[in-house]
Amino acid sequence: MSNGKEKIAIIGAGLGGTVAGALLQHAGFDVNVYEQAPSFSRLGAGIHMGPNVLKIFERIGIDKKVISISSTPSHWFSRDGITGEYTARVPLVGYGQTYCTVHRGDLQAIQCDALQPGTLHFGKKLARLDDSGTDVLIAFEDGTSVRADIVIGADGINSRVRETLLGEERPNYSGWVGHRALISSDKLKKYDLTFEDCVKWWGPDRHMMVYYTTARRDEYYYVTGVPHPAWEFDSAFVDSSRDEMAASFKGYHPIIQALIDSTDEVTKWPLFNRNPLPLWSKGRLVLLGDACHPMKPHMAQGAAMAIEDAAMLTRCLTETGITDFRSAFGLYEANRRDRATRVQNVSNANTFLLEQEDPAWVYGYDIYAEPLKSETAA
Repeated sequence: MSNGKEKIAIIGAGLGGTVAGALLQHAGFDVNVYEQAPSFSRLGAGIHMGPNVLKIFERIGIDKKVISISSTPSHWFSRDGITGEYTARVPLVGYGQTYCTVHRGDLQAIQCDALQPGTLHFGKKLARLDDSGTDVLIAFEDGTSVRADIVIGADGINSRVRETLLGEERPNYSGWVGHRALISSDKLKKYDLTFEDCVKWWGPDRHMMVYYTTARRDEYYYVTGVPHPAWEFDSAFVDSSRDEMAASFKGYHPIIQALIDSTDEVTKWPLFNRNPLPLWSKGRLVLLGDACHPMKPHMAQGAAMAIEDAAMLTRCLTETGITDFRSAFGLYEANRRDRATRVQNVSNANTFLLEQEDPAWVYGYDIYAEPLKSETAA
């Protein structure tokens, strides 16, 4: 068990990193979170938080706050992108918690507020890590440095912590891009069409996922998956356009055309992934989320897997104590690798809920109800 004096540094204050920090602090650990961005802003992106995640949010007391600002769809609808025919109507209730679709920025603000005051540090871009065997020196590009007993890399697909463990290696471009746009619901009122709470439109080689991002239902968000031969830009994303969207979805259902016609701003993002990593930890360093098992977003579970990682890592560190961090890291990987890999494979295949199926293995999962299996049993 923790004695309240251990120092843990988390690199990255994304959705996985902030939940890891809050969970570990609730367990009594001394935790600081370091984020390279100078601040967070409400960027235009939505996200799904399933019941499997809301069960974790309960542990840090933010589940009701998240539900209060979210849209809470009763079903996930899958429809043929051209004809509009329903291929699946999947209930999202009955899994022990609420299914939420929410603006990522609004969710992140709640998660950051769950951290103890003064423990989230912005403008801290990682320069290097030096694991001395007795602690870890963390040096930042602003010239400052800190020491920690262990370091958790929650810094995404381009993780600098992962590079320290495994060397530099560019992620693999998947051959797909995602377009993202937020639409004011007022712009949709002129259409004599039904805009459902949570629907995925499927085409032969592309799709569009659409949902509300607020409890007020005043923002409607779409994200696509569209083949794109090569990512020829240096930036993380580029501006797209209504014309490009119209060309990408020519001949698709009138609801899709209405969404495109109502789009003011749309961006285009490359979808990257990595091959499964040979290890998730080394010495005093350990990875979670996209830093160790990035996936295409087609299952809407990428952030959920990072948050589940955070919960399991906290369980394992609480079980062993930080002085036996090696056993904790081994337990963590033994209890997370199979599930994360399964979700990664299904998400990359882009088949989830295309047809009627039972998603209980995803949404009904309760990470706290699962007995810890030993590292040797993995």
